Amino acid sequence: MNISEPFIRRPVMTTLVMAAMLIFGAFGYASLPVSELPNVDFPTIVVSASLPGADPETMASAVATPLESQFSTIAGISSMTSSSTQGATSITLQFELDRNIDAAAQDVQSAISAASRQMPPQMPNPPRLRKVNPSDSSIMYLAMYSQTLPVQEVDKYAETLLARQISMLNGVAQVNVYGSQQFAVRIQADPAKLAARGIGIDQLATAADAANPNIATGSLNGVDQATMIHTDGQLFDAAQFGNQVVVYRNGAPVRIKDIATVLDSVANDKAASWYNGKRAIILAIQRQPGSNTIKVVDEIKNILPHFLEQLPASVTLDIQYDRSQSIRASIADVQTTLLIAAALVVGVIFIFLRRLAATFIASLALPIAVVGTFAGMALCGYNLDNLSLMALTLSVGFVVDDAIVMLENIVRHMENGKRPMEAALAGSREIGFTILSMTVSLAAVFIPVVFMGGIVGRLLHEFAVTIVLAIVASGIVSVTLTPLMCSRMLNMAHGAGQSRFYRWSEQTFERLQSFYERTLHWGLMHRGVIGLAFVASIVATGLLFVTARQDFLPSEDTGQIMAFTEASTGTSFARMSALQKQAADIMAQNPNIAGLMSSVGSGGASSGVNTGRMFVTLKPRSERRQSADEIIAELRPKLAKIPGISVYMQNPPSIRIGGRSSKSQYQYTLQDLDQDELHSFALRLTQALAKQPGLEDVTNDLDYSAPAINVQIDRDRAAALGVTPEQIETALGAAYGSQQISSIYTSADTYQVILEVLPKYQSNPTMLSQLYVTSAGGTLVPLTAVTKIIPSTMPLSVNHQGQLPAVTISFNLTNGVALGDAVKTIDRVQRELNMPATVQGSFQGTAQAFQQSTGSIGWLLVLAIVVIYIVLGILYESFIHPLTILSGLPSAAVGALITLWLFGVPLSLYAFVGMIMLIGIVKKNAIMMIDFALARQRGEEISAADAIFEAALIRFRPIMMTTMAALMGTLPIAIGFGEGAEARQPLGLAVVGGLILSQLLTLYITPVIYIYLDEFGGRVRNWRRTSLARPSPAE
Repeated sequence: MNISEPFIRRPVMTTLVMAAMLIFGAFGYASLPVSELPNVDFPTIVVSASLPGADPETMASAVATPLESQFSTIAGISSMTSSSTQGATSITLQFELDRNIDAAAQDVQSAISAASRQMPPQMPNPPRLRKVNPSDSSIMYLAMYSQTLPVQEVDKYAETLLARQISMLNGVAQVNVYGSQQFAVRIQADPAKLAARGIGIDQLATAADAANPNIATGSLNGVDQATMIHTDGQLFDAAQFGNQVVVYRNGAPVRIKDIATVLDSVANDKAASWYNGKRAIILAIQRQPGSNTIKVVDEIKNILPHFLEQLPASVTLDIQYDRSQSIRASIADVQTTLLIAAALVVGVIFIFLRRLAATFIASLALPIAVVGTFAGMALCGYNLDNLSLMALTLSVGFVVDDAIVMLENIVRHMENGKRPMEAALAGSREIGFTILSMTVSLAAVFIPVVFMGGIVGRLLHEFAVTIVLAIVASGIVSVTLTPLMCSRMLNMAHGAGQSRFYRWSEQTFERLQSFYERTLHWGLMHRGVIGLAFVASIVATGLLFVTARQDFLPSEDTGQIMAFTEASTGTSFARMSALQKQAADIMAQNPNIAGLMSSVGSGGASSGVNTGRMFVTLKPRSERRQSADEIIAELRPKLAKIPGISVYMQNPPSIRIGGRSSKSQYQYTLQDLDQDELHSFALRLTQALAKQPGLEDVTNDLDYSAPAINVQIDRDRAAALGVTPEQIETALGAAYGSQQISSIYTSADTYQVILEVLPKYQSNPTMLSQLYVTSAGGTLVPLTAVTKIIPSTMPLSVNHQGQLPAVTISFNLTNGVALGDAVKTIDRVQRELNMPATVQGSFQGTAQAFQQSTGSIGWLLVLAIVVIYIVLGILYESFIHPLTILSGLPSAAVGALITLWLFGVPLSLYAFVGMIMLIGIVKKNAIMMIDFALARQRGEEISAADAIFEAALIRFRPIMMTTMAALMGTLPIAIGFGEGAEARQPLGLAVVGGLILSQLLTLYITPVIYIYLDEFGGRVRNWRRTSLARPSPAE
């Protein structure tokens, strides 16, 4: 049977089929979304709850614990973490990857409703949930600032107008605001004036709320007309609130302004953001999963000119960071790499074939297979991203292999005197099974990757399917278009005058083939030496795998640096702001930095006034000599000199794994029911790890020594004076909790009315003696008369994981240190410290994914080999021949691992992908040899040694061509240039190193293993014949 014959005899059909692949591929390419990496959706829900003024322990026990108890009953939760800080609790629920996020959200909402009955009634709003994807970082940062307008006015334009317009755009998931300064009215009571007039702070709160109603007032319905009723009960600013009457004393009104300072202020006056040293409002925009990053950014930029027309001249809007720029540059560089690889592959084909017509025929498989792959990618809903384009770049090296093998076999028949049509028919019939074996077995290598689960499977699925699509497309072209064009075009090239280059290259190749013939003859005469080399390659593979430094994803320069800052526990907002500015000034002096956003306080992801964050935008890679990691290494010692603040910088990974945020990039979490034991060991482990070489920025989230005062209630005394504990806590909350006591409703937004005491009464604990509580009889009772105030400490945050108290240690890696080394270091230090049996430790986020992947990827390699063996066994109807074909794999593995070691590159996820690719590429050489040898043995009944010797020589040229094509296709990736090259380079190095060494060894190992296994098969057959011929004892 000849698959190619109908396509050779029907050129119109073949041409139209190829045209269809190109047309659908072009349409598919135009519809592909563009992003940095494949969509990796981690079904994650964050539940937020607030209770202004509540301390972290109260938030943990009264809010977090009831919610966690209900959430624990929801199916499919892979991790549950919570962090409770002053007045706020955040619970992160991460679900299994196959869990539907919308169904999970319904379950979470039901659990919130069930838990609400157990939570404090004073909570201003019920807990709210938000669906997030931790792997998605912000695609754009916008900074808005003014030199003249107050920051709350700028906030109106940024948060109320621009953020809402952007949120409504297709592809935008959410807009986070840093340094939010939303308008609010602050009533700052003076305890001395309240006491002088006999007014309790609770009475002030009630009066302010009652003076600001917003109630439906109905309408009049007459015989002919309906009239609506409207009142002006709503107040809108500080002046109006200040004029409101609280009570009458001695016949005169006591207004709010008489006993308090009323200000037009902001809702959160303990948060601030700066952009390049100027006070600003920062908008961080995140995209929806599956949306086109570049398209979303372009749509945002399209609305900005119209929005700028609405801004006052004194307000400036800057784009601090645009993710699409680095994505465009990275995609463009990968596309350039693809074109370079294609040019190198075409050059290799021409050098070996030395005929333009033959080169054109073989090279035509390249654009058709690549363009045709785009159609399959669009059908599967994939992106045009770094991984899919890298898959196409790698496929450039072997999509022409099938066409080369077909072309070379047809040319060989023509050189034996056949006409082009006869040669095409005979050659395609002879080589059809070989191409089928090569295509199917190469595609089968990626079957385990396609069906692999977990995070690694999500990352590599698109990569694997893209390569399979390219392989299938190239197989189709090689059995349809290639033989057709050979039958029509090669006759024009055949017999043409030979150029000097042709003669030189032919002589060079003949000398190379002659050398190979002599050395192969020697190798077959000294099989023991070659056999020892094969065994040595197996042993070396095992040793190199065990000793290789391992990593998860290589560090990539995306043009940004994230920094988390932390001052000592108890640092005030004003002091923290000053320290933050010092750190920002040092960073801004670095010539590689283009822009810097800095924020302090509880806005954004910060957890308190002693914490902050910075987002640094670097200049384009072409304008700076240092990488992001090198810039961090240069800044770290300079920032360490600032007393009172720690700065934890990290080069943000391309994909963030896990919902827990930390100051450093990698996380290790300790859990224990005994909090004292947990805290003690966490401190010891943190101190020990900080001394280890290779680990930097080692810290933890254990903030348990914040200055606090413990107000002990004398219940008997309070009861005697008619004061309840609830009244005491209510008074304290109203005075020091910055609680919302009313709301201002406008057409654009809703604003808060906040009550507190004057700042001078919040400065130190002795000021609590100025506070009075209203008794049941209406008289004022000094707080100190019914309480005792004792200085103490308490946690600044309380963290749980899986409902257990938890402490997370985070760390960064020194340049050149692999994550696998850090994992081993932490395990060793734990053993040295004799970790208590009740303390449980586990890696989180990226480090956890790395631990899981090290086991799964090892099995993935084994599974890929098993799948290849099964496929080859089915194709060859043999248990032995697949072993011969796979005999070159150890030498390829040795070559890949040695190359990585020589270049100081750890064995990362991308390098593992290169190893999997080597399985598919290397075995193609053996298939070409063994197919020919088997045909010779079966057709002419010659010995296995003579058959494999002849096969190795005849297939030497196509083997060299396909290997060199694969090598040239991968070489640009291995060299590494352009945006994101450092992430792609490990894959290229693994493939190039493996190909070079395997090419040198398998040309000798495969023939020797073929002979050994043929002899073994012969002995097995003889034994079976002898066993069957031997008479049974009964006879």
